[in-house]
Amino acid sequence: MSETLELAKALISRPSVTPDDNGCMDLIVGQLSPLGFAPEFLDFGDTRNLWLRRGSIRPLFVFLGHTDVVPPGPLAEWTSPPFEPHLRDGMLYGRGAADMKGSVAAFTIACRRFVEKHPGHAGSIAILLTSDEEGIATNGVVKVVEILEARDEKIDYCLVGEPSSEDSLGDVVKIGRRGSLNGVLRVFGIQGHVAYPHKAKNPIHEFAAAMHHLVDEVWDQGNAHFPPTSFQIANIQAGTGAENVIPGHLDVQFNFRFSTELTAGEIQQRVKGILDHYGLDYELDWRLSGNPFLTAGDEIIGSVQAALQSVLGRKATLSTGGGTSDGRFIAPTGAQVLELGPVNATIHKVNECVAIEDLEKLAIIYEKVLENLLLRA
Repeated sequence: MSETLELAKALISRPSVTPDDNGCMDLIVGQLSPLGFAPEFLDFGDTRNLWLRRGSIRPLFVFLGHTDVVPPGPLAEWTSPPFEPHLRDGMLYGRGAADMKGSVAAFTIACRRFVEKHPGHAGSIAILLTSDEEGIATNGVVKVVEILEARDEKIDYCLVGEPSSEDSLGDVVKIGRRGSLNGVLRVFGIQGHVAYPHKAKNPIHEFAAAMHHLVDEVWDQGNAHFPPTSFQIANIQAGTGAENVIPGHLDVQFNFRFSTELTAGEIQQRVKGILDHYGLDYELDWRLSGNPFLTAGDEIIGSVQAALQSVLGRKATLSTGGGTSDGRFIAPTGAQVLELGPVNATIHKVNECVAIEDLEKLAIIYEKVLENLLLRA
């Protein structure tokens, strides 16, 4: 059994439902501190963060990951307990196998092998782990980046272990992500009896035209790297539950996934303009989960593609699809950020799993990326 698989199993065995790390980071420190990786825990609130660095000079290459996982869901629907790793039909089953304890195991083993072979490599290597990625991500990587920036500790290259692959390992590499902007809207009306609508004001009726306008609006056309910006209503709620009462207010939660064609501020102004156009009485609060980013750096893209070609015999499709990742906090510092990890078919699902063969291949790919970037004369 490969050491990558053994470490992945050990990580899965620790129930680390967000924001609990449950000792996962200690396993990684145990693997790498004997090789000169200096651990620094940068904890905030209930979140554990690990900055594990070897070397003090640039370029600085960082593997970014998280040890927290989403809740397992209905236990009866799992074919084996979610926090007891099982091997079946060439797959490793367990919560976090693909998202993303498999990747954490793979890049940890890759770092160990690389340093053992090349102790005098150029630059520095670091691993950044958080237990606050699957939650609201307020005490995780975003806080660590603030500390690194304050002490001028600049990241040059960052490889995020998120499960980027679609159908087979390494078929897709993320070179950016769309921005995510959340809105919470309350439209005010006047509660009353449905038989006397002239004495009330129905906020559902008031919002209907504006909702259609927001849904039908063409926010942008996208560009060569990003699809057009999308608007989606996630939740809409009103009423007391009684069939004869006009509600006094309407609550709406919505999200924008936006491209580099727009800023969060521009979206906010356009939404306000639409709501004001229909004369609504409303309150609106915004939360920016992250701005869009795009990596155009030939160095990291070329290094990853060369590693994929060497191990898998082919290169990846470059994409910006999917949701957000913690890479959104690294990219604004000027770092080149890519995402490469296992197949994402079962992430967040019951019976989450990863191909055992892919774990070892991923460790080899990660090691070759390090060789391509840090073995310089």
